[in-house]
Amino acid sequence: MRYIIILIALLAASCQSTEEHGHAHDAAGGHIDEAGEIPRVDYTRWTDKTELFVEFPVLVVGKTSRFAAHFTVLKNHKPVREGSVTVSLVKEGKGIRHTVEAPSSPGIFSPSLQPKTTGSYQLMFDIKTPQYQDRIVINDIRVFADAEEAISAVGNEEDGGAISFLKEQAWKIDFQTAPVVSGEIYDVIKTSGVWKAAPGAIRSLSANASGVVSFAMDNLTEGTEIKQGQVLMTISSKGLTSNNLQTEIEQARANFEQAKAEYERKKQLYESKIVPKAELEQVESKYKVAKSNYETLKAGYSAGGKQVTAPFDGYVKSISISNGDFVSQGAQLLTIGSHRTSLLETQVSASYASVLQNIQNVFYQKENGQWSSIQASGGSVLSVGKEVESTKPLLSVYAQITEEIKMPEGSFTEVEIAYGEPKQAVVIPEAALLEDYGSYSVIVQLSGESFERRPVMIGRSNGEFTEITEGLETGEVVVARGAYQVKMASMSGTTPAHGHEH
Repeated sequence: MRYIIILIALLAASCQSTEEHGHAHDAAGGHIDEAGEIPRVDYTRWTDKTELFVEFPVLVVGKTSRFAAHFTVLKNHKPVREGSVTVSLVKEGKGIRHTVEAPSSPGIFSPSLQPKTTGSYQLMFDIKTPQYQDRIVINDIRVFADAEEAISAVGNEEDGGAISFLKEQAWKIDFQTAPVVSGEIYDVIKTSGVWKAAPGAIRSLSANASGVVSFAMDNLTEGTEIKQGQVLMTISSKGLTSNNLQTEIEQARANFEQAKAEYERKKQLYESKIVPKAELEQVESKYKVAKSNYETLKAGYSAGGKQVTAPFDGYVKSISISNGDFVSQGAQLLTIGSHRTSLLETQVSASYASVLQNIQNVFYQKENGQWSSIQASGGSVLSVGKEVESTKPLLSVYAQITEEIKMPEGSFTEVEIAYGEPKQAVVIPEAALLEDYGSYSVIVQLSGESFERRPVMIGRSNGEFTEITEGLETGEVVVARGAYQVKMASMSGTTPAHGHEH
């Protein structure tokens, strides 16, 4: 009796585990209906915002089909974690629908439909999240009269040895897909460049008074990030017997007030035609000089002294004095730089002199492994060298970069200079390529969780895109980030356990 009770408990646990899983799989990891009768189908559709991968039993009149709709935000390839989904089965403007108000697990929504009549329908998914809304439509969805007709029409399709990589796996890693598109691509010169500060991005700040320097912050060192208007230093002449700024301000204020009173008095006398206009103009000129002198001296002055502020957002490039030093008016205090504008200096062989007159774009890495270009950022080519010397056999190309560069000044970056006339070609992100001893391949997404590794032939390439001359067609989807993980899944020799919790 004890063994019978244990056996019953194990059977109950097994049933509970299947119910939590949501649907069963065959020995090869494929999907089968819980009752073992109605086959399951899956579809994958993309919009510019969303990827939908949906699995469900073939639609049969009078039978409830439960959908496992996997929604992925394409921008970061992460699951939709909140929002509602409405699934509609529509024919000639009429149909049925069902709405679920939240995912059953991150990224997975589980609405259900029970068709009433046979025919060919549109299956529509409307998703609403706090961030955006989207609609995905799947055409020509058949509703069958009974299970026998569905099995006869659909059968059991095999995946042909495709690589299985679950949505739950992709959502947990740095993963991204990209469509194969037709685009323009140029010939490029592959070289390197050095990051330099653009002339307008460097500013030297000088002492606006004589006195003792006091740093406004404890961590004012080279590399410190600063904001426009931020007080960096204060120059105080308090206690000095000469060049005392406070005394000079008081003297300037007294001169200004005296000149102002004289001007107002002369103005009244002039209006009464007692003094000539020339005398008024002389007094007015003296008043304006006194006013300008007073306002200049008191500008930026506080009880602690004269303030030195940052003219723009940036960082401290160098500091010329120490905290507590005495400086004379006009002495250099520090130099600040801006991240927003940089200068990229590249040198190329003189053999490219003719094509450098037709530069179309310059690609560079604004941080390690992340490519950008002057076209994308609004930068420009400033100049191209025209002469070479025995001691300088290369031509210099200078480009102004108008975006934040996270690589330090003086560091090197890979550079690719696009030139000539563009070629219309099938292109994919360069990061999608896998290389093995000079041979190239990509991971193609066949459906939401089904992939294949496919050899390709490449042509032109730049920092962003590579031309595919053989192996891909526009409209297909490749793995742009995470291809190595999918490749490793194909080499593991085992089918991963299904991770859905529908």
